[in-house]
Amino acid sequence: MEQTDSLNDYLKPHYIHKSNWLRAAVLGANDGILSTASLAIGVAAASTTREPIILATLAGLVAGALSMAAGEYVSVSSQTDVEKADIEREKQELEEMPEIELQRLAEIYEKRGLKKETALTVAKELTNYDALGAHIRDELGINEISQAKPVQAALASGAAFTLGGILPFLVSILLPLKNMELYLYASATIFLIILGVMAARTGGSSIGKAIIRVTFWGTLAMGLTALVGYLFGVNI
Repeated sequence: MEQTDSLNDYLKPHYIHKSNWLRAAVLGANDGILSTASLAIGVAAASTTREPIILATLAGLVAGALSMAAGEYVSVSSQTDVEKADIEREKQELEEMPEIELQRLAEIYEKRGLKKETALTVAKELTNYDALGAHIRDELGINEISQAKPVQAALASGAAFTLGGILPFLVSILLPLKNMELYLYASATIFLIILGVMAARTGGSSIGKAIIRVTFWGTLAMGLTALVGYLFGVNI
């Protein structure tokens, strides 16, 4: 039984397989919590009533989620366009100068540690099997893990931002108006720490570093926003 469990652990996918959606989801949720809470804190610092805080938080939540999804889609789509252009160029080069491309592939394997003869043999075998696939993977560095996926990234970012932004929004509705800035700061910090722990566990990284990172940058962002609210805000 212990051997089976050990084998199952060994056969689990590597953390890098989660990198695409994990990056987008963590970025979206972190931005949702931080930007929405910061906006709410800035308005709360300049307001004596609850309505402006709720309105600003809701507006920030909706606008941020849409902006995050759109921005992620556009940026990842640009990466996809570059990848497609490189693949088309590689197809053309394989048709026009196959010998040079074969030598280039062999040199890549040789730099990775294979002997010159072995590298050439491997390059020939992979070229015979799938020339374009070998060059896409080993020359361009594009594979299933790193390949850009615009829709997946956009949905993950937008949904994660919404989930993250809802938390400060609920705080602005449910908790007392007095000391609202402190409630927002404390709750946002707790939310960020929980997110950091979840992301670290999912990605197999250091939990301590994740907590320090989100706490430092979160405190800085919310503190500066509160300062702006105090210095330039007019009671509303």
